[in-house]
Amino acid sequence: MMRLLLTMLLVFCAGMMQGKNDVEMITINVDSPLNAQRKVTAHMKAGNYDGSIGIKLRGNSSLSFNQKKYTIELRDNDGKEVDAPLMGMPAHSDWVLLAPYNDVSAVRDPLAFQLWRDMGHWGPRTRMVELTLNGEYRGIYILSEAIKRGDQRVKLDKLKKSDTQGRNVTGGYLLRIDTFNEDDATFTSKVPGIGDGIMTSQITWSCIYPKKKNLQPEQMAYIQSFVDTVEQVIQSDYFADPKRGYARYIDVPSFVDYFIHTELSLNADGYKRSAYFYKEKMHADGTGGKLVAGPVWDYNLAYGNCNFCNANNIEAWCFEGGNTNPTPAFWQRLLQDPAFRKAVKVRYQALRKSVLSNKAINAYIDQHAKLLAPCIDHHFETYPELFGTDTPTTPGGFAGFGGFPQMGQMPQMPQMGEMPQMGQFPPMGQFPMGQFPPMGEMPQMGEMPGFGGGNMIGWFAAYRVQSYDEEIKVLKQWLADRLSFLDRQIARFDKDWQPRIQELKEIKAPQFGGFGGFGGFGGFGGF
Repeated sequence: MMRLLLTMLLVFCAGMMQGKNDVEMITINVDSPLNAQRKVTAHMKAGNYDGSIGIKLRGNSSLSFNQKKYTIELRDNDGKEVDAPLMGMPAHSDWVLLAPYNDVSAVRDPLAFQLWRDMGHWGPRTRMVELTLNGEYRGIYILSEAIKRGDQRVKLDKLKKSDTQGRNVTGGYLLRIDTFNEDDATFTSKVPGIGDGIMTSQITWSCIYPKKKNLQPEQMAYIQSFVDTVEQVIQSDYFADPKRGYARYIDVPSFVDYFIHTELSLNADGYKRSAYFYKEKMHADGTGGKLVAGPVWDYNLAYGNCNFCNANNIEAWCFEGGNTNPTPAFWQRLLQDPAFRKAVKVRYQALRKSVLSNKAINAYIDQHAKLLAPCIDHHFETYPELFGTDTPTTPGGFAGFGGFPQMGQMPQMPQMGEMPQMGQFPPMGQFPMGQFPPMGEMPQMGEMPGFGGGNMIGWFAAYRVQSYDEEIKVLKQWLADRLSFLDRQIARFDKDWQPRIQELKEIKAPQFGGFGGFGGFGGFGGF
């Protein structure tokens, strides 16, 4: 009995010590101006780490926000990458400081990552921190592991330059569907994506491990051919055949979990942006080597926090696509297989009794809110624009951008000579100096002081709140409503439920490379 009491006391004390240090301050000092193209040298103190880093801005549309996101690389005194643990997380050189600017709860990304880990997969570990940059307080941040290959991250066999044939060339590869640039090794899907009113049906895959500079032509040809095979088999007449169909090429349990996780989140970017996969190396006996879905990433526009792509419609489905970027058609096709739907139902109902129970999810949110309580006021004092004043607090009630229309009702963009006067422009804050900048002088989004000093939150928000406590209540209610919807629908997955089918259309190539002023806007995503 005494030993049990002592153990409980030690656990309690350890918890108190952990709680005391959970939200630590990170300080970064940088001499050169920050940019989104290349890392500049800086100094960072974060927990036990006190040394050199490379740092750059990250994101697309979020570059215009008052609170920026950062990519960080730990370095030694000679400027070379160095692995080191940060705040109790396993050692690595690459880290991310996520800014929860347009997520008032500051919980959506950590919640999504935690749920994925609780479902049995590797997901980025996080620590809540506060940031001081060059002596200026910048608010609450999420220090996160980056999605990289490694023993403590995405466990993949290292692919050497000499691995160009046989079993050696089969893995591992880390892939992503997202925005891309000239530094990425990319290929275009042979199967068109789906969505209502999308500007293009063309889907581009990026191979992010190995990096383009290390990726050999034979390796690129192999992984492109493998993905082509996967997508074309899934669209074939024999796609559901246990031996010849998709189960031969994909890790079905991971795809089942990814579907459940994404549909719960109702992520506006779901499946079509920040969508990661990895390809394992084939085993010596010829088994394995399948395509695995995950890890998960970028959920600040999820869980009812967005006003486009049906993300504020509690009864919408992510797999049906939105009206921005195309959604891979294989998700729709997989749901046409009764065996896949049955696997989803069995797995979902098991998860609802554990990690996806209302009790477990609410407990995580409450713990998170308690953790942030000592510093949350300082954060909102720094960014007071995050609270609304006279707008509804029901998800979907705040239209954003002066009444954001449904994409099917989107008016045509005015011609340059027809740009409305400021008095007619939809309310969204005030432009710098109270004037719309002359057309020839529009700054790039990465340089823009912001529509209203960087306050673009109203462009994307599905609702606004007036306090942090109110936001937590809204979020918990939204999750309860979404789970209730999924409970009813997934219960029918092995009975009379069928997905809405969108016929595949000829691939439309993009007419342009995205809205340049939004850093590769390409459809509102990529925060």
